[in-house]
Amino acid sequence: SFRDAVSWTLQINKNVSPAAERLRHILGDDDGTPTPTIFTEMDTLQHDGSELEWKESARWVKFEEKVEEGGERWSKPHVSTLTLHSLFELRTCLQTGSIMLDLEGYSLPQIEIVDGQIADGLITPDLKEKIIFVLLRKHRHQTKKPIHRSLADIGKSSNTTSSDASSASGTHHSTEDLRSRQSGSLARLSESDTPTEHPLKNKFMKKIPRDAEASNVLVGEVDFLERPFVSFVRLAQATTLGGLTEVPVPTRFLFILLGPHGKTKSYNEIGRAIATLMVDDLFSDVAYKARDREDLIAGVDEFLDEVIVLPPGEWDPKIRIEPPKKVPSAEMRKSVMNLNELGQMNGSASGAAAGEDEEIPAPHELGEELKFTGRFCGGLWLDIKRKIPWYCSDIYDGFHIQSISAVLFIYLGCITNAITFGGLLGDATDNYQGVMESFLGTALAGTVFCLFGGQPLIILSSTGPILIFEKLLYDFSKSNKVDYMELRLWIGLHSCLQCFLLVVSDASYIIKYMTRFTEEGFSSLISFIFISDALKKLAGTFKYYPINRGFKPDSITAYKCDCMAPDQASAMNISAPLADDNMTLLFNLTDLDWGQMSKKDCAKYGGALVGNACKYVPDLALMSFILFFGTYSMTVSLKKFKFSRYFPTKPTRSDRGWLVMPFGKNPWWWYVASAVPAVLVTILIFMDQQISAVIVNRKENKLKVFYTRKMITYIYCIYIYTHKQTN
Repeated sequence: SFRDAVSWTLQINKNVSPAAERLRHILGDDDGTPTPTIFTEMDTLQHDGSELEWKESARWVKFEEKVEEGGERWSKPHVSTLTLHSLFELRTCLQTGSIMLDLEGYSLPQIEIVDGQIADGLITPDLKEKIIFVLLRKHRHQTKKPIHRSLADIGKSSNTTSSDASSASGTHHSTEDLRSRQSGSLARLSESDTPTEHPLKNKFMKKIPRDAEASNVLVGEVDFLERPFVSFVRLAQATTLGGLTEVPVPTRFLFILLGPHGKTKSYNEIGRAIATLMVDDLFSDVAYKARDREDLIAGVDEFLDEVIVLPPGEWDPKIRIEPPKKVPSAEMRKSVMNLNELGQMNGSASGAAAGEDEEIPAPHELGEELKFTGRFCGGLWLDIKRKIPWYCSDIYDGFHIQSISAVLFIYLGCITNAITFGGLLGDATDNYQGVMESFLGTALAGTVFCLFGGQPLIILSSTGPILIFEKLLYDFSKSNKVDYMELRLWIGLHSCLQCFLLVVSDASYIIKYMTRFTEEGFSSLISFIFISDALKKLAGTFKYYPINRGFKPDSITAYKCDCMAPDQASAMNISAPLADDNMTLLFNLTDLDWGQMSKKDCAKYGGALVGNACKYVPDLALMSFILFFGTYSMTVSLKKFKFSRYFPTKPTRSDRGWLVMPFGKNPWWWYVASAVPAVLVTILIFMDQQISAVIVNRKENKLKVFYTRKMITYIYCIYIYTHKQTN
């Protein structure tokens, strides 16, 4: 009823904090114009010898990046960790400092930053020239190379800069002399610090939206101030202020904090606090729509309501928190109810429940490659257009020195997979498919992949599910007296055709309905098959080649195995076949050297093996155990290794060739019926390459080159056909 609604509203208003109530009125006047993304740069005042300059120390595009110690590179983006004291000090600065909103100005000298504080009585007029002199010092950004000067350059500039430094420190004698040097420094600022095209800037600009605006934070120590000079400025129009920012982004906000010596760390933390607030979605809205000082302070108070404090003894402040995979939306904080509940009941059950309701994850983070076009070969055509700009770079980037490790990783990943599953395929198919066939199929697929610019990190050869299918198919063919190779060829042809139909029909979009659980389950299945087959192989060696536990080195002379001649009665039945006719020749058994006879010949001529070493088998199980855990190295003879199956020079079966004929060995109806198992092969291959592509190309892996899903499927069609032809 109306009475209940009024009562409910009054109850809400009773619990809403004053800051939340004020922000509700500020953000309630929404004209529908989206708030621009803010790029924040923080510069600190540095003393380079006798010179003063502003040096970039940190930047924010949603997350913080610091200049690492040594000043040579940027840190990875991370969540800003602020001290609670710095936030309170920032609030005090906004309360006592100068707040100037919607100022006009198209250059830093035109913006009347100091005049407002003089009018408010915060500073004396004699400090104006000194503060302006410091603000107009040159800005050195991290993207620029370090300035290396010769001794001659240092000597040349010492005469001109010593007076500048003394002026900044309060030891100048003439205001007119300061103004003349100030105009000269302004000219140098406008000439040398205009944002230029730089390779590092171009890469960083990709992270910044086109409609972004800048917020510049300037903090530093000077010796002519007795108390801090604080000014928060919002320009009426975003303006490019010379070289104030490292990238050509127009400046909308300025925060200046100058203070006496001895509080460098405090000033830096206050600067980091305001920079972090400026990239906060809610506070940036407040900064754009604030009408006075109290609105900004209300924004800080709301931010403090959301802050979670970590105990100092239970957390290392040096640890940098990685950005979350999915950034929570700020819309939840912008509503009145959420401002109340989340602000007043932070960490409570109701607040957690509300967060869970708002943050239900989507089934997939959909990209352009997973969108259904509805056109014939539409997805393939879009893949080609996306890949063409990167095609050449994919080739010449491979020759970069930093690509060597990636090339070796991919090579070893392909070759070990081919060896592993090649050997298992040989066991499963009685060597109709083995290591050599797996090598050749992987090589052909990899070559075609490179030509078509496919994703090099996805699966190129056989996997566990395919291995199980091959084993079942071979057992089926053997039990039903069907020629395995001819049947497998027709299955490959049908599967190739079905994959081609998936490409032209844009069927790759189906993968968007597979959840993270499906991806992890399928990858776990492949990993489980890898591990289980290896363990089965290892267990088999212990069964057929057990470890000789009873071997005693001290009793080595007692170990022997002799071949004993049979008695005369049984010797009459021993005969050896001749090569050309059916006649037999009885051997005089006493003429044979039974002591030098091999185990095979001993059994052939009816001898008996006698001795405690006759049941000896080599310790293959122990060697396999060492190989399994990676401790086996360089103990195998290179001569034997050359002729092992790691480098084969012929097919794994002598009764079959490289080319399999499609007709002649099986009844004609098998050519049609093979389409049924081909569907299973197609599904397995589709799942293999599509799910692995989704896993590899997740955002957290930070791959820069686009991959082509439909093209990958098409290449698989070619791979299936060529691989089965070689088999």
